[in-house]
Amino acid sequence: RMRRTRKTPPVCPRRDLGAMASFSPFSHFTLMCGLLGLSVWLQGCLSGDDGPEEGSTQESGECAPVILEPPIPGVLGGVDRPKIILGQDIDWPGYAYMGTPPESDFGTEGIGNDIAKGLPSVCDIDVEVTEVRWSDCWGDAVIGDGVATGELHGCMTYTHTFGARNRFCEFSAPILMDNKPAGILVRLDANGNPEVDGNSDLSGLKVVDVVGWAPTADTLALAENKCTKQRFTGFTMVKPTVDTGNANNDALKTLLDGGADAMWVYADQVKSYQCGPGVSPNWDCDMWALFGTKFAYVQTGLFGHAKAGTTLALSKKGSGLAEILNPCIEKFLKTQAYYDICKKHGFEDSCFPNEFFPSSNAATLTWELPTDQLTTTCADGYCPCPAVV
Repeated sequence: RMRRTRKTPPVCPRRDLGAMASFSPFSHFTLMCGLLGLSVWLQGCLSGDDGPEEGSTQESGECAPVILEPPIPGVLGGVDRPKIILGQDIDWPGYAYMGTPPESDFGTEGIGNDIAKGLPSVCDIDVEVTEVRWSDCWGDAVIGDGVATGELHGCMTYTHTFGARNRFCEFSAPILMDNKPAGILVRLDANGNPEVDGNSDLSGLKVVDVVGWAPTADTLALAENKCTKQRFTGFTMVKPTVDTGNANNDALKTLLDGGADAMWVYADQVKSYQCGPGVSPNWDCDMWALFGTKFAYVQTGLFGHAKAGTTLALSKKGSGLAEILNPCIEKFLKTQAYYDICKKHGFEDSCFPNEFFPSSNAATLTWELPTDQLTTTCADGYCPCPAVV
């Protein structure tokens, strides 16, 4: 093999982009495509390639495109390392929220944000986090437009569920263990008793879905009733009858207003939506405070809906994003920084332990317990299985 010598990149002629744009009736689209192509071409020209190898058919002065990440219109891609853009909403405490001083000057925050921004410490990669709506990522049993059309590479903190998501999306490796059990909320009557108790298989009842969130509507049929050890069957999934701009709010209000008999939701969602210091809610704090008086869980600890835990990124199927991120995630999960982030957000018992985690004998949290193991009451918000008569 002959020694390769560095070749001078070709000098490309200057173009009058203004004249080009005014020339075409599709000028805006043409210009965007041209700039995207130029970005890819420059990556190939300026990537530091020393020129064609001996025997190569590439002529002197030609540029071989080097694509380091899926291209995004209007965004200059990485030149010598991948540049990944991930999105999150700001309405999920601990996971994805808006920071306030002194944590941050109203920037994106959460465990996904912090881990994503930590990846460059272990990998030759750049990561940007942007605020989006969850509906840009995943909608009503369909991929969101933002991910589908390539406005960003992926969205953070999505549970890798069974069902519809796998027909549209791919997932990165998880950043948390399978720590997100599902549950079923129902209304309580005037005496504090559930209108639908834990023995119900939900047959003939309407169950409202939290649109766009896990557990997804199609996975209720996979869940086992923890009181009867039988699957739920014969129910009808319905959408919320109101739109408050918050999917969990919409579903709970639909339940409380009588538009549904039950609500399929994360078993820790009510805990996450309790308001207090340091929380910037975009949900109805007063409504969620009715927990234990107007509504309660009759099923908790349902894990059958998920293939894996909370992931760093959900992306368009075939995007290849997971191939870029997974080696970096694997490295980062072994670091002190990972432990520090888990501790900051209160997820020490949900994170994958490494050498920096202290030994833990933490008790299982109430919402993680199967209903038949609960010692709480409906007044606590977690109804046990009905007594067998």
